[in-house]
Amino acid sequence: MKILLDTHVWIWSQESPELLGPTARSTVADENSALFVSPVSSLEISRLAWGGHLTLAGRLQTWVSESLNALLADTVPLTHEIAITAYDLPGEFHRDPADRMLVATARVLDLTLMTADERILAYPHVLSLDARV
Repeated sequence: MKILLDTHVWIWSQESPELLGPTARSTVADENSALFVSPVSSLEISRLAWGGHLTLAGRLQTWVSESLNALLADTVPLTHEIAITAYDLPGEFHRDPADRMLVATARVLDLTLMTADERILAYPHVLSLDARV
């Protein structure tokens, strides 16, 4: 399975793995799962750290590098197609630009988005997996 980790799932996987449900933990640990992270998530984490809403041990650059290595995760490209698709999603979707970019990334690259975000899980136009299960 090819999985795109939502920002909070990426953080949970490293900082609070107990927040992931057993199926999500198993999927993340499964060597047959291909895990991916978007640069959009790095932007979100940077914003949270900058605003004092998230504290990570050490420098963010180190955390990103070490967590990608620990997960054996690849970074997805941030392309013009993904950026355009983010505001050309079918049906109704909320306004959060990061969520739009992550959903667009999953759609364009044919990935399943692992998330606990109810709005994304309810959106019928993207493959998603509940990280709490």
